[in-house]
Amino acid sequence: MRTLYVRIIVVTMAIMIASAIIAFFASNIYYQNYLKPKNDAKITHISKNIVDIYKSNNKQDISTYLEGMTDLGYKFYLVDDSGNGQVYGDPFRIKNLDPISVEKVLQGEVYHGVENYPWKPFVTGFFDNELKNTIGVPLDVNGKNYALFVRPNTSQQFGEMRFFLAALLTLALIFSFLLVLISTSYIVKPIKRLTEATKKIAAGNYHMKLNVNRKDEIGRLARDFSKMSDSLEQTETKRQEFVSNVSHEIQSPLTSIQGFTELVRDEEMTDVERHHYLTIIEKESKRVSLLSRQLLTLSMLDHDESGNNAFPVSIDDQIKDVVSTTEWQWREKDLIIDLNLHAGKITGSTDLIQQIWMNLVTNAIRYTDNGGTISITTEEDKDGIHAYIEDTGIGMSEKDVMQIFDRFYKVDKARTRSEASTGLGLAIVKKIIEIHNGTIEVESEIGKGSTFHVFLPKK
Repeated sequence: MRTLYVRIIVVTMAIMIASAIIAFFASNIYYQNYLKPKNDAKITHISKNIVDIYKSNNKQDISTYLEGMTDLGYKFYLVDDSGNGQVYGDPFRIKNLDPISVEKVLQGEVYHGVENYPWKPFVTGFFDNELKNTIGVPLDVNGKNYALFVRPNTSQQFGEMRFFLAALLTLALIFSFLLVLISTSYIVKPIKRLTEATKKIAAGNYHMKLNVNRKDEIGRLARDFSKMSDSLEQTETKRQEFVSNVSHEIQSPLTSIQGFTELVRDEEMTDVERHHYLTIIEKESKRVSLLSRQLLTLSMLDHDESGNNAFPVSIDDQIKDVVSTTEWQWREKDLIIDLNLHAGKITGSTDLIQQIWMNLVTNAIRYTDNGGTISITTEEDKDGIHAYIEDTGIGMSEKDVMQIFDRFYKVDKARTRSEASTGLGLAIVKKIIEIHNGTIEVESEIGKGSTFHVFLPKK
């Protein structure tokens, strides 16, 4: 039973056999407790009718009479007062009648052998062809007492039906086993496909499409497997893009640093040129440092190591601190900062939530031209705190809005390149918000600015 196919077949057949045995026991119990008394009463009534009919015609020979009655599907055992017995009809399998019972019938009592027949686990009493499994009634033949024992001739009454039922049961079992083999193959076939597909995915082949159109659990499993395959393929694609982007983002400043370092070695270079090149080297070094810090932050957030330290966090105070920290940046561009703060506290990671506002505010400053306005509004409701960071900057297209939170995605590559952007800031923001079970939404229009809506639950 190492394969699922064999396991299903064996289990199904075992269930069928066990069900048949249980059904037989149940039907036997039903007969013993309910049908047997009724059957005893019915045969007793028939036996008395046979005696009454004989009494109405005393001139008929008893043997001839009983021989004729056997054609009606009954068998008889007639015993005289001397103990001599005669069978009419098919013989009994066992002649095990108690002499005391015979004597009681001769004295005028009725023998209820059917009702008092002992219970046997594998033989239904109705079909057990024994002499004690009969009904005994007294019979007077020309003034002489007899005991007449009667029972149905099951071989005669149910002979053809018995063979028919046996053939029906045998064919039913044979066809059931065959159908189990076929249906099990139908069930296991897509599972075999899933097994092969799993091996291919484990080997790195994510282009797996399973053509399973079933509507049952196997079909849903196949569809979920296909979704998983697509998700793994997308994840692998993103991973490759991520590696490529990281390599490009690191290689570019390192190439600049290497090139300008070689220029600085030129002894004939003026102090002004050397200072200019050293400034570029410093700037590119800071880009590499920022990139490494943000990559470490993303790695930490991907492993969800941030939610371990949860403390009360005042959103309004954090935003004020960020605005104060970035004052030299927005004053340099002569920007107007409009604060409308009316929020309380939430529970979360103080440093990470602070990073949300720092990234969003510095982004707003970066993409807003001189003389623009940045509005920051906070509101509180029963569920949490809403924060809106709105600017009058360059705005974004619908395509940019859909990709703005992707890692290394940059809206204005020329501008971000000149300002040492890595394209990871908003990806970090989104990840931090998701860790705190919050949401972030963006509305933007080219030339009119952007609005970032952040929601953070209180707990």
